[in-house]
Amino acid sequence: MVKTIQIDLDGVLNTYCGNYDENKISAPRKGVKEFLEKLAKNYQIEIFTVRNIALVEKWLIKNKLDKYITNISNIKNPFSTVIIDDRAIRFDGNFDKTYEEVINFIPHWKTT
Repeated sequence: MVKTIQIDLDGVLNTYCGNYDENKISAPRKGVKEFLEKLAKNYQIEIFTVRNIALVEKWLIKNKLDKYITNISNIKNPFSTVIIDDRAIRFDGNFDKTYEEVINFIPHWKTT
């Protein structure tokens, strides 16, 4: 069985910095092609995004990243092996620790 990874677009694959424009997707992050190429050797890669899927498809094609992606969705895949997202907190069974992470959370794009 092939494992699936879902990756968020904004803030992970692109240079999103908080200025959301529903008609424009920021440039790819440096190193994204190599990252996807490595993952694609062992995983099916799905894009998880709130964006218009047709716009995302055009962005992937324009940036020559489409060959690494098997699906684009607005729905999280419950069968994914892992989800990569710049706004995620990994729950490790400790509610107190998770609470602290939630109240102190800063998305990656605000730290650069």
